[in-house]
Amino acid sequence: MKNVVFLGPPGAGKGTQAVDLARKYGIPHISTGDILREEIKAGTELGKLARNYIDDGNLVPDELAVDIIRKRLQKEDAGNGYILDGFPRTIPQAEMLEHLLSEMGTELSRVIYLDAPEDVIIKRLSGRRICHQCGKIFHTVNMPPLKPGICDACGGELYQRPDDEPEAIRQRLQVYRDKTEDLIQWYADRRLLERVDAGIARVETYKKLEEILSRLQ
Repeated sequence: MKNVVFLGPPGAGKGTQAVDLARKYGIPHISTGDILREEIKAGTELGKLARNYIDDGNLVPDELAVDIIRKRLQKEDAGNGYILDGFPRTIPQAEMLEHLLSEMGTELSRVIYLDAPEDVIIKRLSGRRICHQCGKIFHTVNMPPLKPGICDACGGELYQRPDDEPEAIRQRLQVYRDKTEDLIQWYADRRLLERVDAGIARVETYKKLEEILSRLQ
């Protein structure tokens, strides 16, 4: 089983790498951020509750995040492993996850810390554009669409997430420093942590992640 957590600051590439690796190994990529954004788009009560937190670049309450993860891990496709992206983000959440997995009779295989410099993060996030229709991700510099503002895959309109605006990016990084960085040492103390340089080219980071996951049997 490959029960993996991707840990790192926003913009480190956790989601992008997780999608590719989850596809390769046939396990789900579980992103609390994606789940909440889907709920917001659908206008559900959960979405309405989470909207103010996400738009301001803040974390949703622990109880809400854990409830989302509990329901998702109980689905059949997570039976052989998963990549958690965006959870846990605080030590209390990590403790709650540890307790949840113990109840389920399982545990984490590895926590991978994707590390990237702040200047790289700001460039990545501020240039990110997402398709309204299919969700495909582009970048104004690194991966621009053929037609500005238009998705190559489906022709949908591209948009910038509110939390990718410069002010929200700074807020997200501050929240990360205040609440999430402590997790690095917390998981290192449990001998679960591996560090990967996510400030280099995407394909090189992928190779390093692939090497780690291939060892988890």
